[in-house]
Amino acid sequence: MVGVSDGQSSAQAPAAARTPVGRPMLSLALASMMDEVHAHSGAVYLLAPDQPVLEMAVMAGLPRAFAAPWERVGLTAPIPVADAARERRLVWVGGEEEMARHYPRIAVVLPYPFALAAVPVATESAVYGAVFVTWPGAHPPLLSDHEREHLTAACGRLAVRLERAAELSIPPHPEPDLVAAPVGGVAGTLGTVEAARMVSRLPYGLVSLDLHGRIGFVNAAAADLLNVPVSRLLGTQLWASVPWLNDPVYEDRYRAALLSQRITSFVALRPPGEWLSFRLYPSTTGLSVRITRSRAVSEMNRTVPPPDGTPSRLVTISQVLNLAGALTEAVGVQDVVQLVADEIAPAVGSQALVVLGSRANRLRVLGHRGYPDAHVVERFDGLPLSRPTPGTQVLRTGVPAFFESQEQLERLYPARLATPDGFAAWAYLPLIAQGRPVGTCVLSYAEPHHFPPDERAIMTSLAGLIAQALERALLYDAKHRLAHGLQEALLPHSLPSLPGIEAAGRYVPATQGMDIGGDFYDLVRTQGTAAAVIGDVQGHNVTAAGLMGQVRTAVRAYTAVGQEPEEVMRSTNRLLLDLGSELFASCLYLRLDPAHGRAVMSRAGHPPPLLRRPDGRVRVLDLAGGPLLGIDAGAVYPTTEVALPPGSLLVLYTDGLVESPGTDFEEAVADLCHRLADTGDQPLDDLADSLVHQERHLTDGEERLDDIALLLIRARE
Repeated sequence: MVGVSDGQSSAQAPAAARTPVGRPMLSLALASMMDEVHAHSGAVYLLAPDQPVLEMAVMAGLPRAFAAPWERVGLTAPIPVADAARERRLVWVGGEEEMARHYPRIAVVLPYPFALAAVPVATESAVYGAVFVTWPGAHPPLLSDHEREHLTAACGRLAVRLERAAELSIPPHPEPDLVAAPVGGVAGTLGTVEAARMVSRLPYGLVSLDLHGRIGFVNAAAADLLNVPVSRLLGTQLWASVPWLNDPVYEDRYRAALLSQRITSFVALRPPGEWLSFRLYPSTTGLSVRITRSRAVSEMNRTVPPPDGTPSRLVTISQVLNLAGALTEAVGVQDVVQLVADEIAPAVGSQALVVLGSRANRLRVLGHRGYPDAHVVERFDGLPLSRPTPGTQVLRTGVPAFFESQEQLERLYPARLATPDGFAAWAYLPLIAQGRPVGTCVLSYAEPHHFPPDERAIMTSLAGLIAQALERALLYDAKHRLAHGLQEALLPHSLPSLPGIEAAGRYVPATQGMDIGGDFYDLVRTQGTAAAVIGDVQGHNVTAAGLMGQVRTAVRAYTAVGQEPEEVMRSTNRLLLDLGSELFASCLYLRLDPAHGRAVMSRAGHPPPLLRRPDGRVRVLDLAGGPLLGIDAGAVYPTTEVALPPGSLLVLYTDGLVESPGTDFEEAVADLCHRLADTGDQPLDDLADSLVHQERHLTDGEERLDDIALLLIRARE
């Protein structure tokens, strides 16, 4: 069955949709949509059974090679059809600039002026797939109401037909793509024999190409200019028959003309030294190419690729460009694993994958997707590299291995008989970066799978790109662990239990940089009283974290020798100046005396604390204070005494809790006061988590620009 159900009952199909499901259903629906909205290409995707993958079922208007990198895409992939199906909404991309802004991976592969609409194929209870259609670059930047309504309604009707087919257990039949047939000869191209004679007498070359780039007509002048006989040109692709045109740059001009439906031109060097001008006139059925001699352009002394007789590289180039664009978005190891799951596995028909690495001469499972039982994969973690398994062998040698059936694998590795994973074919790809293996990517197939030489070559090449991303990701994760270890070492592991005081603290790093910063808090036991401090050293890096550790240690030391709050601040200020750091720090220091119900505070450019009274009222404490620490050696930091009766709650925080772009600081503090008034009676750990969690809620793509420190202190009753 095609589609996924959300468990709701399906609405009854309209009468018009209760007709028998005919053939070719998808092709006719797509052709009708394109004709109604005057689109020049499009495709229907269907959701694969039991997999979050969209598969292209039929394409119209352009060869499938134009969309080759996206024939099978994960439902979470950042492309319009996936967004339309996943979010059940129409996605509109009005031109190449908008495509580059919202879908950069597609823009890298197809950097041409065209507009695109993607529409979900869904009923109220199930999603069956999605449709996209495209228009030339001349389409207005906005989708018209007529186009929107027609596409939405047509996809709705298609969804109802697919729903009825699923209820009858009728799977969609394979359907051929709707691409214009190749031009059949002179009469078919030019209409009359006389017209053909006229064209043959023209002094410049004329060539007619179909949508696949195959030559249907060529006049004598064009054959002379190309220096290839007419008989060798007809029925072939121009860049395949003319060796010096076998260059992706010229294929790109062909794609640009067809997709944008705009006249395109280029010049090419015919060996040994004559330049020819090619002007491409596109239509929805193919291209007319005008070839003339061009003046020599000496500065365009480009190298012509050697003739090798290989077929068009359009698909391979598109796949590599798409993957390369996606790899730039991968940061950590799990990002790389997810990228392979979303981009590579669907494209090659794999149903599961494992990414392996090594550490201390043992195999490490870095990540996996698609295995119903995680133990099947994770039991290999920690396996000695000397153990004879395909994963360790490929990791040690850097040589890929392809097993087209379970029998083939078990014949070479009999030990696998005892560890079946439920799959029937495997590709073990070495991930080699800078000449050394950094890991292995294992792609698994549910059915026996033949790996022809060209597929093996492409997969091995793609593995090289994955390896570069994995090497960067491993380094990033190592730095990330180091940063977190440093941050945890510099902050208190736990807060001391003090008489008359209950406390809870939280720290949340910024999402930019190394997830490390200069915010800190501490609670210090003193003779008969207690001291609390919170501060923010400028920056979100190792330097800020290191200086934060020095400031926190200094505050503890000055507190331990019995300095008063104002003196603690002055001493810490002088320390920062003596250290010669160019960083500043804000700080709030409290001496707590719960036995007498009071607190003495000193502030250095820090956000004011909040006090929630036992009756639930909250106020901002307007404290006297001095400048930031590390600016003025002669600065003074006056103190303020605040009553702290039992049941009172002090909230100390850094500016990351309340500040964000476009937010007014005073309004944010007022909002925090309202939340404290409503929820301040909670247990402190729950309250701390709720305050930090609310601030951590970020929209997709939004980053937290500042770290957060929070310290809650409640006077016990």
